[in-house]
Amino acid sequence: MGRKNTDKIVFHQIQVLDAGAKGVSVAKAPDGKVIFIPNVVPGDVVDVQTLKKRKAYYEGKAVKFHELSEYRVEPICEHFGVCGGCKWQNMKYSQQLAFKQNEVKNHLQRIGKIELPEFEDILGSEKQFFYRNKMEFSFSNSRWLTEKEIGSTEDLGNRNALGFHIPKMWDKILDINKCHLQEDPSNAIRNEIRAFANEHNLAFFNPREHSGLLRTVMIRTVSTGEIMVLIQFFEDDKENRELILDHLYEKFPQITSLQYVVNGKQNDTIYDQDVILYKGRDYILEEMEGLKFSINAKSFYQTNSDQAYELYKITRDFAGLTGNETVYDLYTGTGTIAQFVSKKAKKVIGVESVPEAIIDAKANAERNNITNCEFFVGDMKVVFNEAFIAQHGKPDVIITDPPRDGMHKDVVEQILKIAPKKVVYVSCNSATQARDLALMDEKYKVTRVRPVDMFPQTHHVENVVLLELR
Repeated sequence: MGRKNTDKIVFHQIQVLDAGAKGVSVAKAPDGKVIFIPNVVPGDVVDVQTLKKRKAYYEGKAVKFHELSEYRVEPICEHFGVCGGCKWQNMKYSQQLAFKQNEVKNHLQRIGKIELPEFEDILGSEKQFFYRNKMEFSFSNSRWLTEKEIGSTEDLGNRNALGFHIPKMWDKILDINKCHLQEDPSNAIRNEIRAFANEHNLAFFNPREHSGLLRTVMIRTVSTGEIMVLIQFFEDDKENRELILDHLYEKFPQITSLQYVVNGKQNDTIYDQDVILYKGRDYILEEMEGLKFSINAKSFYQTNSDQAYELYKITRDFAGLTGNETVYDLYTGTGTIAQFVSKKAKKVIGVESVPEAIIDAKANAERNNITNCEFFVGDMKVVFNEAFIAQHGKPDVIITDPPRDGMHKDVVEQILKIAPKKVVYVSCNSATQARDLALMDEKYKVTRVRPVDMFPQTHHVENVVLLELR
C-alpha cells in the first residue's frame, strides 16, 4: 500500500468481488472497508486509487490491471467508460443475468425476510443492444473534453455537443457519435441535427448562463416502424426553429411525428409544457398481440418494447385468468397491462394518478374495441378505498406495477383488507418490492418469482411476483 498524498491512497492487487448497486463493482480494502470501483468486472485484480474516503467505505478507480476476469468482454461502444450509460458493457451477458438474478434474490431474502419459493430463471433479452424505444439527448456549448484533449495544445475548435450528461456533471455533455441503445435512424437523426445546427451557427444551450436556441431532442421509435422526434428549444426564434425542423422533415420523411417545445424554464422537463405538433400526427402507434397503443410525447411506455411484451405475458401467466375474474390494475399508466389481460378477464379496472395517461388509456381501449376495461384517475392511496370497491366490485386478482418507491403503505393496507385471491406484483426495484412483500406476509404467500431483464448492459432489473392468499 503506497500513499500518493494525505487523502489519496493506492491499494495494490485488489480482487474485485461482486457487482454492486448502480453498476459499480465491489472489493475489500486491506483494512476491511468496502471499495466501490467503476468500470471493472468481478474477478479482475487491480490496483485501486481512492478518490473518496468515508466512514465505512472508499470510492476509487482502477489504475492498473494485474489480472482480467473471465467474465470480461470487450465493450463495443466507443463511448464506454465515459458515458456512464451502459456500465456493464464490459461483462458477459450471461454473467450480467446471474448478478441480476442474485440481486433480486438477496433483496427478497434479506429485506423481505419471508418464505420464498424456488426462483424461476431470469428472462434475458433477445436484443442486447438497440433495444430502447426512447432516447433523450441534450445540447450544450460546453462539451466534455477527454484527458488527451485537455493536455493538447491544439485548437479544440467547436465545443458544441449533442449527447448525454456526464455522471455527476450537470453542465457537461458528452458528444455522442454512435449510441448502441436505439435502432437507426436514431443515430442518423441525432447526428444530422448536430451537423445542421453547427453548419448554420444555431446556438447550443449554455447551461450556466441559460441561453441558446437548442436545448434537448427526444427520439421515440416503435416496432411498427413509426418515429417521433421532439426538439426542445430554449429561445423562441421562429425563423431558426422552422429552418431546422423543415430540414429534418425533408431529410427524414419517414418521421411520423415531428413536434417541438419552447421551454424557457430553469429545468428541461416537458411535462408542464405545451407540446406543439409541426408535421405529421401527435402520436405514434405501438402494436402488441394485435392491440394498438398510442404513444405521445409525454406518455410513459416501457422502454424496451420487445421485452415489455415478454413481461406482460409473464404477468398474465402469473394471474392465471379463466375469463371470470374481476381484475384491478393499479398504477395502470396508459392501460397496457390492463388491456393486455382483458381478453382473459370478465372486467378490468385500471387506476392511475396521471390524468393524461388515463386519457390515453381510454383512447387505446376504444381503438382496440375493448369494452370490459374501465379507467379512473386519482392518487392511489385516496381513490382506492371502500366506496370505490363497493362501486366496481371486489377484485379476484390485483395486478400492481408501482414506481421505484414501491406501494404506499395505505395501498398495501387496502389490499390486505380486500384480500383478493391473487396479487401479481411487477416491480422495477426489488428492494422496495421486498419491503412491501414483508408487509403482506401476514395474509399472502409468495408462490412464484421471475426476474426479467429489460435493460441489458445496465444493472437495472424488473421482477414479477405472484402472491396467493394463505
